[in-house]
Amino acid sequence: MKLVVVGGVAGGASAAARVRRLDAKAEIVVFERGHDVSFSNCCLPYHLSGDVPNADSLVLMTPEAFKKQHDIEVRTNSEVVAINREAHTVTVHDLVADKTYEEAYDKLVLAPGAAPILPRSIEGIDRDNVFVVRNVTDIRALKAYCDKPETERVAVVGGGFIGIEVAENLVRAGKTVSLIEGLDQVLAPYDHDMVQTLHKELDDNGVDLHLQTTVTAVEDGCVKVSMTDGTTGEIPADAVVMAVGVAPETKLASEAGLTIGETRGIRVDHDFRTSDPDIYAVGDAVELYDALAHKPGRLALAGPAQWAARAAADSIYGIPSRNQGFIGSSCIRVFSQNAACTGLNERAARAAGYSFDSVLVYPTDKVGLMPESHYMGFKLIFEVPTGKVLGAQAIGKGDVTQRIDVVATLISMGGTLEDLKSVELCYSPVFGTAKDVVNMAALVALNVLNGRYRQVHVDEVRGLVESGAYIVDVREPHEFAAGHLNGAHNVPLSQLRERMDEIPRDIPVYLHCRSSQRSYYAICCLQGNGYNNVVNISGSYLGISLYEYYEDKRLGRTPIMDAYNFN
Repeated sequence: MKLVVVGGVAGGASAAARVRRLDAKAEIVVFERGHDVSFSNCCLPYHLSGDVPNADSLVLMTPEAFKKQHDIEVRTNSEVVAINREAHTVTVHDLVADKTYEEAYDKLVLAPGAAPILPRSIEGIDRDNVFVVRNVTDIRALKAYCDKPETERVAVVGGGFIGIEVAENLVRAGKTVSLIEGLDQVLAPYDHDMVQTLHKELDDNGVDLHLQTTVTAVEDGCVKVSMTDGTTGEIPADAVVMAVGVAPETKLASEAGLTIGETRGIRVDHDFRTSDPDIYAVGDAVELYDALAHKPGRLALAGPAQWAARAAADSIYGIPSRNQGFIGSSCIRVFSQNAACTGLNERAARAAGYSFDSVLVYPTDKVGLMPESHYMGFKLIFEVPTGKVLGAQAIGKGDVTQRIDVVATLISMGGTLEDLKSVELCYSPVFGTAKDVVNMAALVALNVLNGRYRQVHVDEVRGLVESGAYIVDVREPHEFAAGHLNGAHNVPLSQLRERMDEIPRDIPVYLHCRSSQRSYYAICCLQGNGYNNVVNISGSYLGISLYEYYEDKRLGRTPIMDAYNFN
């Protein structure tokens, strides 16, 4: 059996290696258009700061190593320009020798990946100081340009994962960095309330963040931009990194007559077989199945590319695979903050037609007595009334990925809040708390789902303050004095039973503390004494501070509090 693979890295190289493990005698040929067939594309931005000091170390396997270790023939600088389905051949352009030839196949695996988007509407997009980050050649070129003494200011266009990582590493390399994003937030997989913590972190570390801003031209020493309010301006830039997204490379498949899906990815079946039974496709160019939205989708991540590659290789040899679709788990570091998410955010849940709610908690990531104990913002999204877990987001200085991995596992198994409430996890004071963050979030969510109390979300608080709503702050007097919501009434939990008569019964009363724990205790006390008009503010003062701070600064609006509290 002769297997031809088009494209390397996570998808193509993994499919070729799996076939070799299944069949010691198969003839395997991998064509890669670039110079390197197997490299750590996820680590590319970290070469800019020197975390990965040598670009050569980004290359994981050379063609020589593939041949010696796996008896796989790899031909780099070789672009497959056509698929001849009836003849079972591909047309290959040797980019070094500038010659074209045919290569036969029995089975063909396409892993062409996705290309960075370079909008042709941007004047000057082809200038030599405009870069993308896709492969080792790209990152070598960008670092060499940024290492020039005259390159001091860099504009990164796009606030997705690549844009954020490039921006952080350039700041750590000593550059003055502007980050330009067309939406009103970076990192679209996170909800607007959660991502404000990361906006603050970028701002605190010197990143000049421009939201709701698009680039219209690249000129000498600057980029011209346009804002959503119709104003225009210039942002200083000696170099520009384009990271506005990627588009699946489907030209080869489309010209061969293979079916392209509604998301513009190559359509595949359960086993990643295309509309041609002898051609498979894996990786960023493929249309997958969104298991929670119940519709086709695309996911440009290394993990899904690898399990797709294994499933395709197995299918070639008649080995069945279970295709559960994707739920979209990812993580990123933003300076001192770690962020992770899985499943649907609120926008996606709404678009998918779910009836849902969410809770936002700020527990500590380990026992508070332990060194390096920090709060963690954790948002849990669940279906109403079933309690099915739909998604989660976590941001903090500690181990957020562990918590999101737990939820991702639960979502993959169709789990509910009841399952998450009682899931047994490891515990030691140096690693977590006896009632872990995920258990705590599930318990809070169950209280909301079961009607134990009512809540409002942090994005509703500004409206409450500005409308003169009756807000009770149950923190201690010294905490209240250090910062409080405008017009709030301070009735500490420790004095609540003696001062209960001060709280009205005939109008809605909104309670908060620092993280919603003490305000929950106060809600229980008041409800137990006949109050049915009390509402908890999800996230409380810490969550409100994190939500309001950067937007107040960006929009120049009047704060709804006399001082922020981030501790």
